[in-house]
Amino acid sequence: MQKLEVFGAKKLKGQVKISGSKNASLPILAATLLSNKKVYLKNLPKVKDIETMINLLQSLGSKIKFNKKNLIINNFKQNKNYASYKLVKTMRAGILVLGPLLAKFGNAKVSLPGGCAIGSRPVDIHLKALSKLGVSYKIIQGYVHASAPKGLIGSKIRFSKISVGATENLIIAASLAKGITVLSNCAIEPEIKDLTNFLNKIGCNIKWIAKRKIKIFGVSEVNEANYTVMFDRIEAGTYLIAAALTVGNLKIQNVIPKIIQNEINTLKKIGTKISVKKNEIHIIGNKKIKNLNIKTAPYPGFPTDLQAQIMVLLCKANKNSIIKEDIFENRFMHVAELNRMGAKISINSNKALVEGNTSFEAAELMATDLRASVSLILAALTAKGKSVINRIYHLDRGYENIEKKLKKIGAKIRRVN
Repeated sequence: MQKLEVFGAKKLKGQVKISGSKNASLPILAATLLSNKKVYLKNLPKVKDIETMINLLQSLGSKIKFNKKNLIINNFKQNKNYASYKLVKTMRAGILVLGPLLAKFGNAKVSLPGGCAIGSRPVDIHLKALSKLGVSYKIIQGYVHASAPKGLIGSKIRFSKISVGATENLIIAASLAKGITVLSNCAIEPEIKDLTNFLNKIGCNIKWIAKRKIKIFGVSEVNEANYTVMFDRIEAGTYLIAAALTVGNLKIQNVIPKIIQNEINTLKKIGTKISVKKNEIHIIGNKKIKNLNIKTAPYPGFPTDLQAQIMVLLCKANKNSIIKEDIFENRFMHVAELNRMGAKISINSNKALVEGNTSFEAAELMATDLRASVSLILAALTAKGKSVINRIYHLDRGYENIEKKLKKIGAKIRRVN
């Protein structure tokens, strides 16, 4: 099994080009199932979750090939509606094929999803909303057996709570439903806006009519299209935090700064110097890091996917900080490993009290999920000596070429078997 060795105490300097968004690519890939024509996608990140989704689409009958920077998906003969546990078990996004398969075939059998061990991530919000489009379902031996005998029929649906996955699934499904669907209390993450942009590009008719309200006019078929996926805002945020943590000097490229304005503002409050251009953010770290209280929230709030990374930075602050995790239960599993490196973090329910002025010590570490694993790299970058991070397959699910990118900006890091 592969590990990462990280040798700390390095300032990160130079330029980092941010990859395409994993969290935007996955629903867009699922949505290509609506089409019986060719779809050309650019800027997909080379990460394990994307590879898994491509394998899932191929198992459903999609013909997929790479041509230079394009992924070409041809669903002319796509005719299967069964998504197996073997392909869905490693990522929660597998459930996103349920909506398009129901829209296309009127029935589907899809395994309940897997992914990181950071909460139950129930799919009941997806299923209750789909039932309002005319879907009946049963869960049998870990599979959702769903059918819409009369086809999907437009409806007014209000989500019981804000859910990114459920919003994505319903947008995709309703795109081919008969009549008009109005979704309210929707998630408004930039990745969802990217999904609706893609769907409109292939001939769907989707309009945002209020901040969290979408109107979808069902269409009978969709077109061939080219589409470029947005940048990965979580990867961008991770490198911004890495620069702040190492008192570095980094230019983060291939980004749209206004999309991560909250994260930029947060890092400015902590004491970093940040300037922005059209597609670039320049960050200079400060030795003096100010403490801060943060709570995670749906977009445009502070993202849960950056909670572990910002926690590492706040360990270096001048005073104590509090982080409140309001999205996922069970998302403080990195805390035990950070404490082994010398951090003083205590957990009370969904709050973490982070004591400042930590000097991290090198250690052998165990990654528990995708974002936790990158937080251990960040801590190791500031520790003297060699840290070893095990179970990095979590990391490969969501960060493209992370050790190559870090090496290029001055980190001493290597992958070993």
